[in-house]
Amino acid sequence: MSKIVILVTLEANDPDAEPFREAIAKDPLLNEKVELRFATADAIDTHIAEAEIAWCGNLSAERIERAKKLRWIGFWSAGVDGKITPQLLERGFSITTASGVHGANIGEHIMAWMLMFTRTMHFHLRSQIAGEWKRTWATSSVTELTGQTLGIVGYGRIGEGLTQRAKAFGMRVVALKRNPQAQYNASITPDTLYSPNELPLLLAESDHVVLSLPYTPATHHLFNAETIAMMKPSAYLYNVARGKVVDESALITALQERRIAGAGLDVFEEEPLPATSPIWGMENVLITPHIAGMTPHYFARAAEIFTENLHRYLRGERLHNLYEHERGY
Repeated sequence: MSKIVILVTLEANDPDAEPFREAIAKDPLLNEKVELRFATADAIDTHIAEAEIAWCGNLSAERIERAKKLRWIGFWSAGVDGKITPQLLERGFSITTASGVHGANIGEHIMAWMLMFTRTMHFHLRSQIAGEWKRTWATSSVTELTGQTLGIVGYGRIGEGLTQRAKAFGMRVVALKRNPQAQYNASITPDTLYSPNELPLLLAESDHVVLSLPYTPATHHLFNAETIAMMKPSAYLYNVARGKVVDESALITALQERRIAGAGLDVFEEEPLPATSPIWGMENVLITPHIAGMTPHYFARAAEIFTENLHRYLRGERLHNLYEHERGY
């Protein structure tokens, strides 16, 4: 019986390929059932016609057309906005993501922002660069996370990772989820779980608001002038989702007028963030250049998620992290 060909669009000697090779090699069943083929950009065309499964960052329309045996595309990214084409949908592939890979690293990234704001580190860093010894502002503004409320808009794997860390700091966690009945890890739960139409309730009680939801037509500019106005004036907003989830001009106005206390932003409507953006000069904003998802453990986690799904595929079971066109992710 011939083996199922899995095309991995990485070079065989690429360090990112090693966790995937190891995950297959240590599993006797997968060794028996599948054949891994690693391919550089130039060599993909040689193997794509024989592949039943592709594990990749993306595939061009031309290569998808040649992939007559392809049944499942596993993207190694957690987000797939911009990757889902009419051609993919017409072919009826199973499409999965690496959702779940970012719980630890993005959770820690957000904790770093929250700690910087509550301990006024953003102020002291600027003072250090300027060579100034300033205590008055910090003395009047410093607080702590203990007892504060964290609101998570989009409670998925990132939300779970963040909840686990926030509770260790004595925070209360409230969250919003499209389907409150569908949680990934039942052992990690917020104190209150809201449905989407209860967003105003979450915003009214949160000292820190995190956006970690997928970007879809329904979430475009979900956070606009009206939504931001529902937040406490003392609250902070953090965006690790996609830039277009937030109406940036409305956010800029709210920050300039101190209608919210500050923001931690990893994503923007236009990237790179233009040099002319007033966000660069705002003392109450922490900026990172779309790097919250970076971690040296990325491909090890992505490989673990994919190989678990591979067992489900071989058993004929429903795959985890399936893309559903109707919901947009």
